Amino acid sequence: MARYLLRRTAFLLGSLLLAASLLFVLLRLLPGDPANALLSIGATPEQIAAARRQTGSDLPLPEQFGAWLGGLARLDLGTSYVSKLPVGGEIAARLVVTVPLTLLAFALAVVVAVPVGFLAAHRAQRWYGPLLSGFAQLGIAVPVFWIGMLLVTVFALRLRLLPAGGFPREDWAEPGRALAALTLPVVTIALVMSASLIRYVRSATLDVLGSDHLRTARALGESFAGAMWRHGLRNAAGPVIAVLGIELATTFLGAVVVESVFALPGLGTLLIEGISEHDYPVIQGVLAVSTFAVLVIGFAADVAQRLVDPRLRTRLGRS
Repeated sequence: MARYLLRRTAFLLGSLLLAASLLFVLLRLLPGDPANALLSIGATPEQIAAARRQTGSDLPLPEQFGAWLGGLARLDLGTSYVSKLPVGGEIAARLVVTVPLTLLAFALAVVVAVPVGFLAAHRAQRWYGPLLSGFAQLGIAVPVFWIGMLLVTVFALRLRLLPAGGFPREDWAEPGRALAALTLPVVTIALVMSASLIRYVRSATLDVLGSDHLRTARALGESFAGAMWRHGLRNAAGPVIAVLGIELATTFLGAVVVESVFALPGLGTLLIEGISEHDYPVIQGVLAVSTFAVLVIGFAADVAQRLVDPRLRTRLGRS
């Protein structure tokens, strides 16, 4: 296992370096100059040259790339052209909204999807088994922003039980208000995510229910619950954990849509502001943090999958 962790960590570091390189190159391929964010219409050549020196866009691309990587190594994401504030501080302030939104939605989706997916597989011959699967398929097909608007219409505008959007200026100084502001966004994301997870949990459960080791355990006198706990749970958990890692990363990246619907001052809103203002340090910083978070989540899910699944551990022991 130690050898695998070393190989996987080296692969993660290589992926981070490749992601940073691609991010830098792709942003430089966009039309325009980063210095344009500092210039007004009718700027003189002297002003343009000064702005390019200030942003560093007058330097050769290898030097710009070296400065970009050096800043990342020091956890320095640069300074916003518009607000003149450190990008790292702005991102940290927005993560106070985006991270709780992502984790709460993820936890709620798992709590809903695991029992429902198991029930849809275990009772596949009953009338409600296919019905649960049908609801899951319907949930996948519905756009997340439509669900968000529907929840706002019902629970905020008509019933007036929850706020339609926004977030307290004091952030989490008032936990009750903060949680109330996140309730509808969390439910919106969780409904879409749980619909997808139900399918994977159902598929993994069906594989376990039809496996030889489970039938053998039942034939030896174990109860269904005991056989599932001793032999089925870990075998079914492997593929589900891999999917959970993908879903968590997707939820983090998809927060931009939900934050826009509910006017939340999160990471997605910061990215939209950076794009509209041509604020390259903000765009680079948000995309770098998001990409690195996805890679780290994938790394953690991969390691957890091999720790839980006994078949993968056996393969690792032979390698």
